[in-house]
Amino acid sequence: MRLFTAAAALLAGLALSSGTLAQTPVFDAARLSEHTRILSADDFEGRGIATPAEQKVIDYVSGQFRAAGLEPGGENGGWTQSVALNRFTASGVEARLSVGDWMQPLAQGEQIVISTRRPGQAEVSLSDAPLVFVGYGITAPERDWDDFKGQDMTGKIMVVLVNDADFEEPALNTFGGRAMTYYGRWTYKYEEAARRGAAGVIIVHETAPASYGWTTVRNSWTGPNFDIVRANADERVPMESWIQRDIAVELFTRAGLDFEALKVQARRRDFQPVPLTGASMTVSFDVASQRIETQNIIGRLTGTTRPGETFLYTGHWDHIGIGTPDANGDAIFNGAVDNASGIAGLIELARVFGAGPRPERSLVFIGFTAEESGLLGSEYYGANPLYPLATTVGGVNMDSANVYGRTAGFGIVGYGQSDFDERMGAIVEAQGRIVEPDTNVAAGIYFRSDHFPLAKRGVPMAYARSSGAFVDEPIAARTSARDDYTARRYHQADDEWSADWDYAGQIQDLEVYWALGNTLANGRAWPAWKPGSEFGPAREVTADQRR
Repeated sequence: MRLFTAAAALLAGLALSSGTLAQTPVFDAARLSEHTRILSADDFEGRGIATPAEQKVIDYVSGQFRAAGLEPGGENGGWTQSVALNRFTASGVEARLSVGDWMQPLAQGEQIVISTRRPGQAEVSLSDAPLVFVGYGITAPERDWDDFKGQDMTGKIMVVLVNDADFEEPALNTFGGRAMTYYGRWTYKYEEAARRGAAGVIIVHETAPASYGWTTVRNSWTGPNFDIVRANADERVPMESWIQRDIAVELFTRAGLDFEALKVQARRRDFQPVPLTGASMTVSFDVASQRIETQNIIGRLTGTTRPGETFLYTGHWDHIGIGTPDANGDAIFNGAVDNASGIAGLIELARVFGAGPRPERSLVFIGFTAEESGLLGSEYYGANPLYPLATTVGGVNMDSANVYGRTAGFGIVGYGQSDFDERMGAIVEAQGRIVEPDTNVAAGIYFRSDHFPLAKRGVPMAYARSSGAFVDEPIAARTSARDDYTARRYHQADDEWSADWDYAGQIQDLEVYWALGNTLANGRAWPAWKPGSEFGPAREVTADQRR
């Protein structure tokens, strides 16, 4: 299906008449492969933040930026921006659930994953804390939705479902149907719990609504957890946790409740919180906290005539680091696809722009830190921008590139939010591909990468990449490899570089990113949010600063 308006057709004509596509430089597959191989090699130790590996990443990426002709774009004439974080490490976790005479010990990483990001405490100890099921744990006045109904959560542990109330029954359309809203994200659940004064949160893990399996939960939350430095400890709940679904079902049954029936009730506005009568949780663990600094890596091509107006290219350089060994004894989470491949694309874009004529507006290339810890590098940059957000034209974020070959489609995450839909659509159509709106809107991908902290502050950001069917044989093998990554390699030690990867699909995407940025960096247009976008009002506040 072709999804182009008359405006898009006009943009396509403009792109072709200006020779934008005809001027597209040649992107080098061998360079992409080599950058990805180096950054995901074992000696980079999974690119954990605030580890010895971090300086290796900084040296490599900044060296490649320098070789490409970029100038330092960070603080104090350097290549980096310091990002202040708190690192929290939970140890000695002991936990159990109780209902009457029944007791269920909970092993960290197996039945439950427990962590904290609350500053200022050396231990967490909850004794027989009462449990309350609060559905999806959402307060959304604009949707006339309140899962709490006045229930006092002080000192209690909230038991919540992942995602939002439309996931199981999208026809309700209270939260936009199958598309996940921010209310469905785990980050929101923990934030709302803190606002309610809760002692803790238990998110019931289910693979479909979470969009990832238990292995991803275990690998992501059993190691150190990070947060930006906060002056107010009450912004974080003492205990954050996920629990396996079968344990939750057993808990509800022991408390005389039907888990599945309550899930159905939780989809309705009239849902009432349900105390798990007689049920409680006891948990204790030590917390080692440390203030650390990690770095965003930033290079810049200064514009010739409007240097104060900036177009961004971004991606995250970090991954999980060294974690729990898998069945093969491999403990290094190499992060080749996620996101060495995206940083390889960032470096390659820097190379081709550096080799061409200087743009009229400035181009800034950012390797964000701490994405895997909760988009913290981009959140910090959004709160402390080195280049004013009001005059940031927009940008492209790259996370987990297509390394399996050319596709017929180009998927735009958050389709319908901004006129980047039409701007990119014109370029994609000229490639002979079609634009595909989000193919997995229930996963909430729009809230899960580094474009989001900028978008929520009003900066139009594109997050789009190859999608749909492969066009070159062997199609079945390419599809299988892509599916295998999602099922068995994402956030696992097996996300390793392969000499057999086909970068033709990533190159197609880079051509779109280049043409989009090149046109905007050499023009006067300001991309805009579409009517109804929740990000438009933030942009409108600074409208008088854009001429």
